[in-house]
Amino acid sequence: MEDVEITDVDDGDLPQVEKAPVKNQDLTFLSLSGNLLSEYGWYLLAVTVLVYLIIQHLSKRRSSQNPRSPLPQTPQDAVLVARRQEAMEAARRKMQEELDAKAALFREKQTQQEQEKRRQKIEIWESMQQGKSYKGATKVSQTTEEASSSTAVLKPKNNKKPLRSADYNPLTGEGGGSCSWRPGRRGPSSGG
Repeated sequence: MEDVEITDVDDGDLPQVEKAPVKNQDLTFLSLSGNLLSEYGWYLLAVTVLVYLIIQHLSKRRSSQNPRSPLPQTPQDAVLVARRQEAMEAARRKMQEELDAKAALFREKQTQQEQEKRRQKIEIWESMQQGKSYKGATKVSQTTEEASSSTAVLKPKNNKKPLRSADYNPLTGEGGGSCSWRPGRRGPSSGG
């Protein structure tokens, strides 16, 4: 194979382009960047993430400051703002009036309940003065209350059988329960 000679054929129609010699044909530049990444890779990653977070924070701050910047108001805007404030004030007044009305009704009900309690106490005291029993007076007042307020509905008690028999005692260790506690063995756990 040594006696083979390679010669370039010169084509007359193609212009000759001088080629510069190729540098770093052995790709040593990749090993240099690999060394850089292996030594400072975590630092580069941390710096990159930090720069990203700072950019995000600044963009949020910038976007939140834009609506805050007051624009020059036109007379129409001033009128619109005044109308909104008047509407809000009217709504607040209406809500306050409703709240005041509810509060007045509540106070009225409270005073009625207090008067009813006073009246019942007076009736009990008078019945005690007359020598009647306290229970009799309360029964009479309860029947008048039940007649006045029909919202209270008495429910009859259901006769249910007991869950366990009357002679059951959990301390005796007897009974239908299959669960019984036994103390563990003492000594080493090996069987031998």
